[in-house]
Amino acid sequence: MTFAGEVKNAVTVRAALLVVGVLALQLLFIASYVGALHRPDPTDVPFGVVAPKQMSQRLITQLDGLPGGPLDPRAVSDAAEARKKVMNRDLDGALVVDAGGTTDTLLVASGGGTALANSLGKIVKQAETPQHRTVRTVDVAPASPDDFNGLSSFYLVVGWCVGGYLCASILAISAGAKPANRQRALIRTGAMALYSVAGGIGGAVVVGPILGALPGSLWGLAGLGTLVVFAVGMITLALEALTGIVGIGLAVLIIVVAGNPSAGGAFPLPMLPEFWRAIGPALPPGAGTWVARSIAYFQGNAVTGPLLVLSAWAVVGTALSLLLSMRRGADKEGPWAATEADTPAPMS
Repeated sequence: MTFAGEVKNAVTVRAALLVVGVLALQLLFIASYVGALHRPDPTDVPFGVVAPKQMSQRLITQLDGLPGGPLDPRAVSDAAEARKKVMNRDLDGALVVDAGGTTDTLLVASGGGTALANSLGKIVKQAETPQHRTVRTVDVAPASPDDFNGLSSFYLVVGWCVGGYLCASILAISAGAKPANRQRALIRTGAMALYSVAGGIGGAVVVGPILGALPGSLWGLAGLGTLVVFAVGMITLALEALTGIVGIGLAVLIIVVAGNPSAGGAFPLPMLPEFWRAIGPALPPGAGTWVARSIAYFQGNAVTGPLLVLSAWAVVGTALSLLLSMRRGADKEGPWAATEADTPAPMS
């Protein structure tokens, strides 16, 4: 056989297309991570200003006009309201002006991301120095000393996401590339639910009692983990049911390539480029990271929207998986019909 014939026998068209798909995924991975994280510049950071009326508008205009537009300043009535808004995650920081002195107070929340808190400190100090004023920084939601740079929440959610799509991938390919019938789809959904509970509780125990990396409610984190794992797992099963083994690659594209760099983990959302800042909250890693930080450092505030995002992924994934399994005419084959992949090949 010629060399060309050997190549044709060794590498099928399907395999060649899959390799091309992997190459595209690899290049997208590089482009997404480097594009999102190579230049973390704060832009339009929600920022409060507490100052006497005669100073407030002038200071807001000054901060709004800083080069590069790092802040999106708005007036806040008093220091207590500013602190409340930071804790509610409506603001990422606030400047409280001391009208009777020259030392102002900067409120930050390093639990929401140490990189952003540090950046706000530098920005405000640079703005205040020419006015012959100094700044005292108060961290109203400090990151745990065992949570380096506030990254533990992000890594926890990444672990949950990895477990979700790996478990779903194993369930999907263990007995054929597509669910053959409704019963098998239900079994996979049940198995995914059980795995999600175990993964959610396990992850919360590891970062809480075992490592002491994150404060906050153990059961709150465990519930979040269960939802994250299940959402990622079910959307992976749905994509695999829709497109076959290619669906596993699509899940990696959504969760790993697009989701992780836009999650606000290494750098909070206001420090990411516009595209990644826009997609991050709508994807499981971003929604999960936001909720994990809220549970750990912000008394569980501002979690309704992200939890709805995660729930939507879970519901859509489950519905698609079950509907696609019924579309394949499983009832005609019998409730426990085997797929071609389950049927042993004839002996030669």
